[in-house]
Amino acid sequence: MKAIMFTRYGPPDVLQLKEIVKHTPEDNQVLVRDRGASVNAYDWRHMRADPFLVRLTGGGLLSPKEQMLGSDFAGQVEVAGKGVRQFQPGDEVYGMGGGFAECVCRLEDRVALKPANLSFEEAAAVPRAGITAPRASATRGSS
Repeated sequence: MKAIMFTRYGPPDVLQLKEIVKHTPEDNQVLVRDRGASVNAYDWRHMRADPFLVRLTGGGLLSPKEQMLGSDFAGQVEVAGKGVRQFQPGDEVYGMGGGFAECVCRLEDRVALKPANLSFEEAAAVPRAGITAPRASATRGSS
């Protein structure tokens, strides 16, 4: 499968389209065929390691530990691991992480059913923004 990867921090030209091995879901994971992804400040900051603190909080000091970008995704479940109870192949879902790849494996409890009234693109814009907005609002309200 194809994915947008980066092996060093820097500007957008560090991004590379690579052929990587398609993941196989573990017992409690689903494999999702990506049908929509979003780009946000998290991706930008992770790619550039800006602020530098990104490197110290799990990003990797000299090079990125997680080399696949794409904060959010939406798509269809291709394979459900043996222990998965909530989803089955064909279900439309959305979640966080690995959105810049053709497929992504995620834990069952890190994925949610996509609302029927949202397109894949709209659903892919929800996860990280949905977490960030209330935090920003709470921070602004406390000043």
